[in-house]
Formats: sequence, structure tokens, C-alpha cells
Amino acid sequence: MAESAACPAFRLGRPQYEQNTFLGRLRHFIDVIDPSTLFVSEKRLKECIKLLDDYKHGTLPPGVSDLQLWEAQKIKQAIIHPDTGEKIFMPFRMSGYVPFGTPIVIGLLLPNQTVVSTIIWQWLNQSHNACVNYANRNATKPASTSKFLLGYAGAVTSAVSIAVGLNVLIQRANRLSPATRMIVQRFVPFPAVASANICNVGLMRHNELSEGVDVLDDKGNVVGSSKIAARHAIMETAFTRVVLPMPIFVLPPIIMSYFERLRFLQSNRRLLLPIHSAVCLLTFAVSLPVAISLFPQMSQIEVSRLEPEIAMATECKVVTYNKGL
Repeated sequence: MAESAACPAFRLGRPQYEQNTFLGRLRHFIDVIDPSTLFVSEKRLKECIKLLDDYKHGTLPPGVSDLQLWEAQKIKQAIIHPDTGEKIFMPFRMSGYVPFGTPIVIGLLLPNQTVVSTIIWQWLNQSHNACVNYANRNATKPASTSKFLLGYAGAVTSAVSIAVGLNVLIQRANRLSPATRMIVQRFVPFPAVASANICNVGLMRHNELSEGVDVLDDKGNVVGSSKIAARHAIMETAFTRVVLPMPIFVLPPIIMSYFERLRFLQSNRRLLLPIHSAVCLLTFAVSLPVAISLFPQMSQIEVSRLEPEIAMATECKVVTYNKGL
């Protein structure tokens, strides 16, 4: 009785928490980005997949609890792409976004950046973002390698151009004192990253706009491909990619400008980098689930807002599509 109160009845392919509220989505995505799933062995993954297959075919061994089924589904969803059924490369999983992305964030926020260091860190950041966007895209339609490379080149170029351009403008701002110029320069990564993130999502997933994405009825059957649903998916994902860097690239400079004035840290400068790293890690870890919880991964849209052929192919009023992450 206590277990059923704490753990809802298992539903295959459905999130454990309700997705029509922000809190429910937040609890769901905290599970999705749980870094402990990075250490799941191949044997454990296969056991989880077999357990879920047994449930699906009604051959589940006796004594398996709902909690065990939810845990198995959490592990599978963290590692296996929902559309391709293939393993996502570890650094590009959403559960690897914070561990693998934090060193890049630290580099982007280091003070006294040169043009060369700005280019290197922006290139690394957008390279990581491009791979994460591509690995977690809606993959119901195939995408060519040439389109991926074209999108990647556009995303990196936009990020580097914006960041270097802003840095050059600040350096030429004669009215600013050196101290003010250094403080303003620390906030450059946010507009550069936010603008480039929009380009990154759009360019890395532009194939969806031309091909459409599969939309599903209430039984999980594919109704057809919709370019309108694809546009909604990309717009929602791009919006989360603007919200995500806001606290990551705004709060640490503010916090560190306060810490740097403390007498203790002024006499122990070598502690600044570890503290800076910890602040970046904490901010990133909190911001990521909040940003991706703004919209459910499996989004819904009214059939009346989609193409006429979709409406003719189903009697459902609402269909579902994979927004991607």
C-alpha cells in the first residue's frame, strides 16, 4: 500500500509524472538528466529492455514491482533514442549535458578572454551543442550527413561571429573604464550563446522543416508527417535553448564579481578557479531541468491546426509528436 502511494502504476512509454504541469515535467526531466545513468552497464541496459519487453508481451515474471519497471524505463529512455532505437553516444545524452558541458561553460566565463580564446571556447560550445541537438532530434525522418555538416558550420560561424564582434565593440568602447569593460566583457557569452543556440537548433534540425515529423494518434499509430508540427517542435526547442544559458551565463559573473572582492579570496587567488567551477556546475545543473521542462518532450497539437491531409487521416482531435530535447 505504501509503495502504490509513493509510486504510480506503471504505464509503458508514458512518463511517471504528469506532463500537463510544470512540476510534473520538472520531476520527469530530473530523471532524464540523471548523470548516474551514464554508468549503467551494457548488461544492466539489456536487462531493463528485456523487462520492458516482457511487460509489453504480458510475460512479466512474478514479483516485479512498478518501481522496478519505472527504473527500467528511466534507464532505457536515458540511453536509447525513442525514434531510432539506437544508443545515444554518452557525451551527447541529456544525462551527459551537464558533466560534459560544464568545463566548456567554465572556459567561456573565464575573465580577460582574448580573440583566440573566445573563438576556441565558442567553437567547442557550439560543437557540443550541435551534437547534442542532433543526437536528441526527432529522427522519424532520415537526415543526410551533408545537411548535418552544413548546419554545424552555420551554427559555429554564427556563435564565433557574434562573440568576437561583441568583444571587439567592447574593446573599442573608450568611454568605459578598464574595470567596467572587464565586467561587461564577462557578460558577452550570454547574447552570443543564446543567439547562436537559436541558429544551432534551426540549422541542425532544418531537415524536419522540409520533411515534416511523424504525428501519432491516441493509440500511438503514425497518422502522417507534418511540417507544421515540425515548426512547433523546433520553435519550442529553440526557446528552451535561449532560457537555458540565461542563468548559466548571467549568474556566475555576478556571483564571482562579489567573491573576488572578498579579502580572503584576494589573498588566496588560487581558490577562485575551483569556486568559479563549482558556481558554474551548480547553476548549470539547476538550469537544465528547468529549461527543458518548459514543454513536454512528447508534445500535443490540435489536428485542426495541422495540414488537411492529417485531419482526413484520423478521427482524433489531438495528435502527439516528439519535440526532441
